[in-house]
Amino acid sequence: MAKHKRLEEEGDMPVHFVSTKSVVLRFLFGFIFIALLGTACVLLGYYFGFIDAFNLNNPTDQTPVSTTSAPFTPYDPVAFAEPVPGEFFVGVGRADVTGPIAQVNMMGYANPAQTAAGLHLRLYSRAFVVANSSNRSRVAFATVDCGMGSQIIKLEVVKRLKAMFGNNTYTERNVVISGTHSHSGPAGFFQTLLPEVTSLGAVKQTTDAFIDGIVKSIVQAHTTSKKGRLRLGTDVVTEGNINRSPYAYLKDPQNERDLYNFNTEQDMTLLKFEHENGQPIGMFNWFPVHGTSMNFSNELISSDNRGRASSLFEKMMRKNGENISGNESFVGAFASANLGDVSPRTKGPICVDSGLSCDFATSTCDIPPRVKNCVAFGPGVDMFDSTDIIAKKQFDTASRIFNKSGEVLDGSVGWVHQYVDMTKAPVKMDDGTTTYTCKPGMGYSFAAGTTDGAGAFNFVQSMTKGTLLWDAVRDDIIVKVVCSEPPPAEYYDCHHPKPVLLPTGYMDKPYAWHPTIIDIQMLKIGQLIIIAVPGEFTTMAGRRIKAAVKKEAAQHGLPNAKVVLAGLSNVYTHYIATPEEYTAQRYEGASTIYGPNTFTAYYQKYSSLVQAMVQGTQGKVDPGPSPANILDKQVEFLPPPSPDKVPSGKSFGDVVSDVKAMYAQNDKVSVTFYGANPRHNMKIGSTYLAIQQLVNGSMWKTILVDTDWETTFAWKDAALKTSPKTERNVITALFDIISRTTGAASFDYESAMQLYEQEGSTLTPTLRDVIRRAGSKHLSNSVDTGLFQFKRNSVNAEAPSVESHVTVEWYIPAGQQSGTYRVAYFGDHKTGEASPTPFTGYSSQFKVQA
Repeated sequence: MAKHKRLEEEGDMPVHFVSTKSVVLRFLFGFIFIALLGTACVLLGYYFGFIDAFNLNNPTDQTPVSTTSAPFTPYDPVAFAEPVPGEFFVGVGRADVTGPIAQVNMMGYANPAQTAAGLHLRLYSRAFVVANSSNRSRVAFATVDCGMGSQIIKLEVVKRLKAMFGNNTYTERNVVISGTHSHSGPAGFFQTLLPEVTSLGAVKQTTDAFIDGIVKSIVQAHTTSKKGRLRLGTDVVTEGNINRSPYAYLKDPQNERDLYNFNTEQDMTLLKFEHENGQPIGMFNWFPVHGTSMNFSNELISSDNRGRASSLFEKMMRKNGENISGNESFVGAFASANLGDVSPRTKGPICVDSGLSCDFATSTCDIPPRVKNCVAFGPGVDMFDSTDIIAKKQFDTASRIFNKSGEVLDGSVGWVHQYVDMTKAPVKMDDGTTTYTCKPGMGYSFAAGTTDGAGAFNFVQSMTKGTLLWDAVRDDIIVKVVCSEPPPAEYYDCHHPKPVLLPTGYMDKPYAWHPTIIDIQMLKIGQLIIIAVPGEFTTMAGRRIKAAVKKEAAQHGLPNAKVVLAGLSNVYTHYIATPEEYTAQRYEGASTIYGPNTFTAYYQKYSSLVQAMVQGTQGKVDPGPSPANILDKQVEFLPPPSPDKVPSGKSFGDVVSDVKAMYAQNDKVSVTFYGANPRHNMKIGSTYLAIQQLVNGSMWKTILVDTDWETTFAWKDAALKTSPKTERNVITALFDIISRTTGAASFDYESAMQLYEQEGSTLTPTLRDVIRRAGSKHLSNSVDTGLFQFKRNSVNAEAPSVESHVTVEWYIPAGQQSGTYRVAYFGDHKTGEASPTPFTGYSSQFKVQA
């Protein structure tokens, strides 16, 4: 009773006796009840709130994902802790996006004659996801081995991510898709028509491959995210680029140019990803250089110098057991920057017919002046050697930065995004007045191309005046055929001093030729700011906007900001030259599509959004007008592949021309097979070929595949005859696509040019009549473009069967192990509407002698 008396004295206890056992049981039942109640609350909260708030649940089964580590989940107690300084959730991913490797035009040079006929290096999307340590704010960045970012690609990627993770995890606001700017990838992945002129419209296989692969890479980065750290470093790439428009660069103010040692940026900025245990998982860097080491005579799909550098780095970081290229767990990405006027051809341009220097202002040779003989070269003996050299320069610098400790990123994860109508964006001038950007238009010098890839006919760089002939063609054919209303005089005045060749802001048939609504976007990871720009900023344009963003960040609470520019992101608006460079009307200025105030509009808009991003108030930013998604309205004129055939008595995979019996290091192995059209099966995530070594006398081990530098895969239609070459360029392709979308072609531009020059560059009544009749005939033969919308890439059953020859080559590297080898070819043949039938061909065995 003494114990009972003591409890009563302590208060609030019942007068009857409470045993120790009873107290313990009540405590246990109470604890279980509270735990169950808490669990129910958590589950209900997860179901009704956390899914929409965080959306960190596993993706659906629609897209296969990596399972190398479990995804972090929204009910993980650690996920709701306050952000830990210097700690993030980080993940990286890589996926194949190669697409069609035959019969499709390549994107970049705007050369309709550059049609893919094989594969050298596969194309990949490499992505990272970074969230703060509380998992409440995240960003995703993908750099893709393609010509540039595309609005339709981003819209579709985000749509799929929302379907998988909910509406708030990955959106247009916090996802960036940037192109590496390879000029040797497949074309046809836009929702505006001008970039698809040379591919004769959209290419569904290309579009689907890019969308699928980008989504997979981001999903992989998401699902493999773990706690980790990020480190940042910078170093110089020596002799890795040159300025290809120094004439325009010299228009920039002398005092501004004096701030820099070079007329290109030569610094590489690298972001290193590592888990909290210090294990490195990825690396992304930004460096300005065009993806034009492979020239427009190349017919093999290639990721160019950046892709080569990525494969070198990923191979260097292989773990035990990772022996096949493209399957490494480490992701090494080389992303684009302000590369608008930057070339990898470091020997510079010369006149190929005379060996003399090209004209400095116009990049022409000969009399009369023409651009086609002014070509830049180097640094290697051919385009493959040049690609390898520029890649290794980037790889070497990236390796040096990666192996240093680096500056640890620390701070919030954020973003800011706004859609802007760039056809009428306000620009505040120095005198306090307000002007506006223009509806888009391409200048005459756009058709001249660059020293990396010359353009058309008699167009030259630095044209500040049009010609009577091409003005008449513009007004009496192009405007009448593809414009719902003619451009007013104010439109042409707006673009001054650019003489407008293509008034794309008014070209709206069968749909828009240039974008109107543009992404303005930045990402913030600690003290790092990534400016995602929608095109190709020139060197000085990039320098100015990075300096402006850094200054704004310091004024609003981020004094130690490190700023990089991610070029060719989200939507392609061609080039962005400074206002001073615009006056030169080199190719870059002529391709600055929203007029002379284009750069200033971007400069002011990006600067105005820094505060919201730094201070975390981006949710209050007006989202702006959303762009339309017109994927279902795309026109596609690329025919499906024909059925396959082989000669009587032969089978698919049989050898046409076999290997030799013996090879040495540095020799080239070559074998040709009876094959099939590779468009029947793009083998995404797989391979068309394998170099196999005999192991232990009985087992064949694959040592190389079709994404390895040392191999090439070439396809050809065995019956296709080489036709006499007539000039094919962006202008001839323009009239071709106009013809296909509006009616029968009737304008003989070659005869018109000859007549124009014979008449002393005057527009005679006869010539004007020819032009006007061409415009009228187009209009009278208009057709329903709905006939040409995206179609399934089934076999073209009505076309005659085609005999295909496939040649696989292996350039045996120095140091290759002695042994017995063979070449394997993996194909898929198709007849009628049946599904493709896989087959395999093998060369004879051969020896490699070290």
